[in-house]
Amino acid sequence: MRLELPANTERFGANTFHHIQKVFELDGGYELDEEFSSPFHVIEQISRGRLFEIERDMAIIIPVKNERLRLLEGVLSGIPHDCLPIILSNSKRDPVDRFRMEQSMVDTFCRYAKKRYVIAHQRSPELARVFQDGSYPHLLDQEGLVHNGKAEGMLAGIALAQLLGKKYVGFIDSDNYFPGAVFEYARLFSAGLSQSRSPYSMVRIQWQSKPKIVDSELFFAKFGRVSRITNQYLNLLLSHYTGSETELLRTGNAGEHALSMPLALLLDYSAGFSIETYHFISLLEKFGGVMPSPFPEVMKAGIDLYQMESRNPHLHDADKGDDHIKEMIEYSLGVIYHSPVCPENLKKEILQELQSGKIIGKNAEPVSPRKYPALVNLDYEAAGRSTDWQRHGNFIPA
Repeated sequence: MRLELPANTERFGANTFHHIQKVFELDGGYELDEEFSSPFHVIEQISRGRLFEIERDMAIIIPVKNERLRLLEGVLSGIPHDCLPIILSNSKRDPVDRFRMEQSMVDTFCRYAKKRYVIAHQRSPELARVFQDGSYPHLLDQEGLVHNGKAEGMLAGIALAQLLGKKYVGFIDSDNYFPGAVFEYARLFSAGLSQSRSPYSMVRIQWQSKPKIVDSELFFAKFGRVSRITNQYLNLLLSHYTGSETELLRTGNAGEHALSMPLALLLDYSAGFSIETYHFISLLEKFGGVMPSPFPEVMKAGIDLYQMESRNPHLHDADKGDDHIKEMIEYSLGVIYHSPVCPENLKKEILQELQSGKIIGKNAEPVSPRKYPALVNLDYEAAGRSTDWQRHGNFIPA
């Protein structure tokens, strides 16, 4: 793969936020060209061998909820062979057991592909036991099962990836119509993570475009409404502390993202549609230098956050309506608003944005999503030793 080196960066405490990198070639060759040894080059070449090294140590987590089986199969077909897919399903169990259908399809696909996999139902007692035995009750509800929600499934996937000894973890949605886009996302994860000199790194994907039908013609929109608004307020937050206006942050709602496992275990998380935006807030709170950091070793090593623009367009399932968009905006801006690093003037602007868009009432505040502490607090030794979560080898039973 050949990538444009990021032209600009913003530094905030231990965090280094890199500007969007564009892809010049999806396949940059097997061996490195000598010209890239020059300190003056502006293109980064990442060899196939280096990409494979990271993919062998990466789990790709796929949250699923009542998805079309062919769509899920297409996503699986796009994941590089050396990556381990971890499917976290919260699909219906009755009157038709959709999870059983997913389980059968995934097993058949991976049997033909000669590929190991993990699949679990988010509400299964076996999955809940990982967190019970690991003394991490935060993810469990009153029934003793993992909370409903995509964010909770993502956290469960991180815990499983850590139990399986993976060094990196990526996230790809299950409603993607283009397997080629899925393949590119995974490769971009590997390319971004390979650039970091720190053990603490993150890669976030900005879609090249999101095709829509407008007046019977295909229109390739660059940003959706939610992304525009979330990015605007994240940049305003960053500008408040740096003293310089910036538009560098472009991936506030990036569902496709990857983290090195050391960083994934140290971040705090939030529920609902806010989880991707809260990545930035957690980085600023824990490692921005505004508040005392609980991890001084990370402050010394630094954190690299890469933003990369894909070449493939992103076509996913149909639009879910205006109410869904408003809920996403409220959750995304809510985690900024309620953060202790958010200044009062920015809080007023967020309230004005939400009220003018009729997302909240006049005297209301945005929702404050449920928070989950860092997964480093889970006792992985106890969870791995005393549960039967892997007793069937390739999947967690229902």
